[in-house]
Amino acid sequence: MKQSSNDPQRERLYFFDTTLRDGEQSPGCSMTREEKLTLAHGLADLGVDILEAGFAVSSEGDFNSIFDIAKAVRGPRIASLARARRQDIELAARAVEPAKESRIHVFLASSDLHLEHKLKIAREEALAQVGESVSLARKYVDDVEFSPEDATRSDPEFLRQMVGVAIEAGATTINVPDTVGYSTPEEYGSLFRMLIERVPGADKVIFSSHCHDDLGLAVANSLAAVQGGARQVECTINGIGERAGNAALEEIAAVLHVRGAMAHRLAQLGYELAPSDLDIAYAAFTELADRKKAVYDQDLINLVSHHRRHHDLVGDLLAQPLAKSS
Repeated sequence: MKQSSNDPQRERLYFFDTTLRDGEQSPGCSMTREEKLTLAHGLADLGVDILEAGFAVSSEGDFNSIFDIAKAVRGPRIASLARARRQDIELAARAVEPAKESRIHVFLASSDLHLEHKLKIAREEALAQVGESVSLARKYVDDVEFSPEDATRSDPEFLRQMVGVAIEAGATTINVPDTVGYSTPEEYGSLFRMLIERVPGADKVIFSSHCHDDLGLAVANSLAAVQGGARQVECTINGIGERAGNAALEEIAAVLHVRGAMAHRLAQLGYELAPSDLDIAYAAFTELADRKKAVYDQDLINLVSHHRRHHDLVGDLLAQPLAKSS
């Protein structure tokens, strides 16, 4: 099943900023309560849709910071992270209670590596915990996100089962995290397409990406997820975060804006390009921009015309019968 094309809420892209939670795990990036509140206001001014303000159960200070942000910041939906445990979920619910719009973000590992060596539980127990925890979170808020931790190193069939349980229990957003920065764009995009096509109820939720930069692919993977059907991207300011960091909010925003500023202008000039053709035209555009001080409408027209002539020539050659050997 594919995501509904007639629901505008699932056609737009949501920015989920986790600078205050995942970003703060970067060495040297820890913040005081006042600094977190200041940054939260700044993120709201930037226009982020969801602001993950912290991990309520991690410390009293984190709980208080989330509560302050939920009470003072308007604009973004305020979220708190929570493990698939009653204590975590109840504290998260209390922390985000003052927010005009709130979310509880529940996570549980889906990879056998994490289940066996970190949590020491079987797959069946993990599925039960997902159902119970998401159902509990829905009693407190109407917006629950679920993340199968280490999703990209999980058995695809088990991952599909876990996502299905979360949706059935009431999750409204399904995040598919590349927890250790392991995936590549082709793999990551395909994972989203598989889940959206094969999980019952997938058309009723928003799928989200969460990428780490251990292989330098966090932004590329996030964009591949969007191409695969994701409608939320999780990111941080300047890509800060544990280890090599997260996907950078400003880089994703810039890419989407520039690629979109180009498709829109070509449409105004009378050219509607398929996504694959737009990729080729954009690559040629960036090369031209490196050589010229300014790129004009006629330059864009020339790029498209050149690509079409090349495409037609290749098509003609492929259509010709092979010459017989003498």
